[in-house]
Amino acid sequence: MVSQIQPPTQPEVIYPDCDGQPVANNTIQFGWIVEIKQNLDWLFADDPNVFVAGDLFWYPVEGRNKIVNAPDVMVVLGRPKGDRLCYQQWKEEGVAPQVVFEILSPSNTQTEMDKKLLFYDRYGVEEYYIYDPDRNNLRGWLRSEDGLDVIPQMEDWVSPRLKIRFAPSPEGLQLYRPDGERFLTYTEISRNAEQERQRAEQERQRAELAEQARRDAIPRLLQMDLSIEQIAQALGLSVEEVRSLAQE
Repeated sequence: MVSQIQPPTQPEVIYPDCDGQPVANNTIQFGWIVEIKQNLDWLFADDPNVFVAGDLFWYPVEGRNKIVNAPDVMVVLGRPKGDRLCYQQWKEEGVAPQVVFEILSPSNTQTEMDKKLLFYDRYGVEEYYIYDPDRNNLRGWLRSEDGLDVIPQMEDWVSPRLKIRFAPSPEGLQLYRPDGERFLTYTEISRNAEQERQRAEQERQRAELAEQARRDAIPRLLQMDLSIEQIAQALGLSVEEVRSLAQE
């Protein structure tokens, strides 16, 4: 009897979702990461097939868990929203993040950033942007037939994929949505939402006062011998509304 030799089983490859390092090294870097990520979430909120992530491990090659990077912010057009422990590209129909942002901190070395550029170039990123808030320096790369090429002029540059506009100035970088609205911080978004809530409440109160004034006017107008039709025309109400209010 000849026994068959079973091939050795391949050990399961583990794809870690954390390296123990902080998302950011300082409040300035973290603030920029959050602002860009949140505003892109807002920009694509109604598109179920745009995935935006911050500081998420991206594994481009199945079985190679040493080939990994965690962009500060990445955008994947054509992949559904949803939570992920990490981005395993072979499970995402092979779609690589098209747009990547990195925000520099003083601890980032040139060697580190050179390696990131090589990684993003090799694994299919189409647009790569680096902003150094300490030096107020913005750089960008755009994919061509030969790979990622430097964008020579970033002032008023519009992202081909995201349609957002970059507006560097001596005061700092500003980003603008396709509709011309400026990217806002979380504090600004919350403040605007509160102001909108207050405006809506004031409008509701004005509407209630106007409605009460019309109600109060009907008995007085009836005492002046105005007809139901005349009162309806004067108050901008229907005849049925005036009759109903007069009976209350």
